[in-house]
Amino acid sequence: MKFIIEEKVFKILPTACFGVVVARGLDNRSQDPRPQALLQQSIAAVEEKFAAAKAKEAAEIAPYRDAFQKLGMNPNKFMSSIEAIATRIEKKKGFPSINPVVDLGNAMSIKYLLPMGAHDIDAASGDIMVRFSRQGDEFTPFGETAAEILEAGELIYSAGEKVKTRRWIWRQSEEGKVTEASRNVFFPIDGFADQNLSRVIAARDELAKLLVQIFGCGVTVGLLDKATPELEF
Repeated sequence: MKFIIEEKVFKILPTACFGVVVARGLDNRSQDPRPQALLQQSIAAVEEKFAAAKAKEAAEIAPYRDAFQKLGMNPNKFMSSIEAIATRIEKKKGFPSINPVVDLGNAMSIKYLLPMGAHDIDAASGDIMVRFSRQGDEFTPFGETAAEILEAGELIYSAGEKVKTRRWIWRQSEEGKVTEASRNVFFPIDGFADQNLSRVIAARDELAKLLVQIFGCGVTVGLLDKATPELEF
C-alpha cells in the first residue's frame, strides 16, 4: 500500500508536508490508562493557552486558514480539524474519549496543535491519497449512513474510490474509522515545511514512540513533501 500526494496539491500549496505514522498489530482494547491521561493533559494545556485568546487567531492555526482560502474554502465556514478542536476546548466544551488509539492520536494533535487523522488500514480499498475529488466521488459523514456525492475539484483524502475526509482536513468519513477492533492504523499529520515542520516531526516521533511503549506494536514513520510525494508502507 502507498500514501500518495497528487502533484496538483503542491501547485496550490507548494510547502505542504505530511508526517506519517503507520502502526501495525495494535490491541485497541487495551486498558492502559496512559492514552486518556495524555489526552486530558493536552486538553488542560490548550484550555490554559486560550484562556484569554481565540484559537482562530493563534499563530499555529493561521497556516491552515490561509491554505483553506487558497483552496477556495471559507475557513470561517469550514474550519480545519485542529481549529475546530481547539475552538471547542477554548469554549470549555470538553473533548470526548473515544478509544485508546484515537485518544492517543488526539492527545498528540492537541498538544502540538496540528491536524492529525487516524484511519483503519484494513478498511482501505486501495492506496491512500491526498487528491482533488472527481465528479461522483462518495463520502459518508462520520456517524451517518447516507453518502454525499461530491463535485470535482475538492481536496480530499481517499482510499481507492472511497473519500476518507472532505475539504482536506475538515471532516472525516465513517469509512475506515478506528474502532476497538482496529489493529492496523495510518496516522497522517498535515503541515507546512516553511511554517511548522519541526512540530510535525516532533508530533510524528512522539506518537510513534508512545504507540510502541503503550501498545507494543510495529511502527513505520515517514515524511512526504513536494520532493517526496509518495511513500510505500
